Amino acid sequence: MNQYLDALDAAAKRRTERDLTRTAEADQLDGVRIDLAGNDYLGLRRHPAVLDGAQRALDEAGGGAGASRLVTGTHAVHTTLEAELAAHMGHESALVFSTGYHANLSAMTVLGTADTLVISDAHNHASLIDGMRLAKARVAVTPHLDVDAVRRALAERTEPRAVIVVESIFSVLGDAADLPALLALAVEHDALLVVDEAHGLGVAGKGGEGLVRAGGLLDGEGVDRVVVTVTLSKSLASQGGAVLGPRSLREHLLNTARPFIFDTGLAPASAGAALGALRHLVAHPELPGRTLAAAAAIADALGVEPSAGAVLSKPMPSPAEALAAVDAARAQGLRIGCFRPPSTPDGISRLRVTATAGLTDAELDDARRILGAVANTFEGAAR
Repeated sequence: MNQYLDALDAAAKRRTERDLTRTAEADQLDGVRIDLAGNDYLGLRRHPAVLDGAQRALDEAGGGAGASRLVTGTHAVHTTLEAELAAHMGHESALVFSTGYHANLSAMTVLGTADTLVISDAHNHASLIDGMRLAKARVAVTPHLDVDAVRRALAERTEPRAVIVVESIFSVLGDAADLPALLALAVEHDALLVVDEAHGLGVAGKGGEGLVRAGGLLDGEGVDRVVVTVTLSKSLASQGGAVLGPRSLREHLLNTARPFIFDTGLAPASAGAALGALRHLVAHPELPGRTLAAAAAIADALGVEPSAGAVLSKPMPSPAEALAAVDAARAQGLRIGCFRPPSTPDGISRLRVTATAGLTDAELDDARRILGAVANTFEGAAR
């Protein structure tokens, strides 16, 4: 008898019974003609600009960074990417991490000090939540997109400092935060506003600069109160993450953020790929509009509200029916995904469909036809 392995076996059995088991096996794409299951919002993952950027960095710096960024792991491609990303998103500086998860852990642990109240939207990403758990700050979770609840939490706080934490565009429901209202509260109550732009970069704004810059938060009072985190794995078709904000924040992160200090630097090839994608985005500002147009067309086919970003979700009656719908779409050559608990903040299983600027008109029409048929098959799905 091994009580630890027995407990793991029991947990696996419970997951199987509830249709919540995941796997991490290589996906065979035989028969897949259209892929709307990933996070390649701009359709750049195999674009020559991205592959060339990765190859140049690989040739110059090798297969890995070689060490942590503070030892010998910072290469020219890192600092170039940081400078151009900050310029595109309108910030003084950026610091690149090996993952977006590390970027959020760092922001939360560095800013969430013992004398701080962190006010977190109930639908914030797991990486933000885990950072709050590691931080020493008290955390107040407010109902999703409830600005009044944030106001009350700020007014009632006893801590001298406060940090409001929100995503610009949320990954499950695809709705957007009222960033101007939240920044106004941050200014009024002497707080910081941390915005995760994982789903805003490359999609929101006329040039994909993100919802923070597009919403004018960096143009007036309060600009020095805004901190942004991003991932490089979605619109920028690579891997990694970054924290953007004032230069003093970058310096503080570089010296105190444990996920940065004790981690090997982002692989140069990944940094080069992200830089290639960023430069292609800057040169082709029409890409975000194409992604959002595709998202609107897909939303219509699914019978759901349009998303503020690239990801759409369709509520399903159960995890089993969500998986069955995924299989039904796959049988017609369309790959989609699904959200199942605990990935969904509201506990509802959903179809997950990602729009991308890389779709041709014919592919989009075909995807809409398949999605409409699949959605109608499961009549019990909530709309």
